[in-house]
Amino acid sequence: MKIDLHSHTKFSDGHLTPEELVLRAHTMQVDVLAITDHDTLAGLPLAHQTQAKQKRVMTIINGVEISTAWHGFDIHIVGLNVDVEDASLNGFLAEQSAIRKERAVKIGEKLQKCGFDGMLEKAVNLAGVGQVTRAHFARVLVNEYGVATMDAAFKKYLGKGKRAAVKAVWPGMEQAISHIRAAGGQAVLAHPAHYDITAKWLRRLVNDFAHHGGQAIETAFPGINPDKQKLINELASEHNLLASAGSDFHFPSRWTELGRNLGIASHLKPVWHDWALPAHQ
Repeated sequence: MKIDLHSHTKFSDGHLTPEELVLRAHTMQVDVLAITDHDTLAGLPLAHQTQAKQKRVMTIINGVEISTAWHGFDIHIVGLNVDVEDASLNGFLAEQSAIRKERAVKIGEKLQKCGFDGMLEKAVNLAGVGQVTRAHFARVLVNEYGVATMDAAFKKYLGKGKRAAVKAVWPGMEQAISHIRAAGGQAVLAHPAHYDITAKWLRRLVNDFAHHGGQAIETAFPGINPDKQKLINELASEHNLLASAGSDFHFPSRWTELGRNLGIASHLKPVWHDWALPAHQ
């Protein structure tokens, strides 16, 4: 069974619509797909409607990826199997959306001072139905202002300490975990190897995540080196965390693809171990 529990659509910073993402997942023979847009559940109804029209069986998991703050670092917590009708979670996500809008305005103002006119409007237009993220500003810089790559846009303008960087005031991860669990979901520490922290700080992060009620950790995702994956597997065992796997898919590329290379270590218990999944061929 091919399982991918971390993906994005145009409702956050993904390039595909929910309909296109579902069809892509079928092309890649994914059996279980979690859609985890940043701080929003808005793309899920369209994904379920699309899947309902397909002959091939695929389970769509209602998910979300919540931005949080921890000791000055932006840490992402994925919620899986959340109740999309939960009033508390939806209220919390509305607050997250407001934070994103405020940050977008400030980024636009800073980029204006860098000589890029109308950036907020262009980023909003690019985002369309989705929330404006830093990735949208980066894409505008690449598409319209000759910046070579997305990575270059972050390194020169949008990354930490750069001219157009704006630090969002995210809530603590304990709040995200609490809202996810109250909505019947499972809280997962997303892509722990991607944070710019030392092994010592990673141990501290995982300890705090587990202490606050986190239930799982992504142990398989693109770009993870074997040594870091070994450490994450050890931390999962040490803190009795379930193992999750996700591509963090945003668009088709040579580096990330739905369902690719997402096997977890055999000694770890997968986050889906007690899910009621239909039989897949």
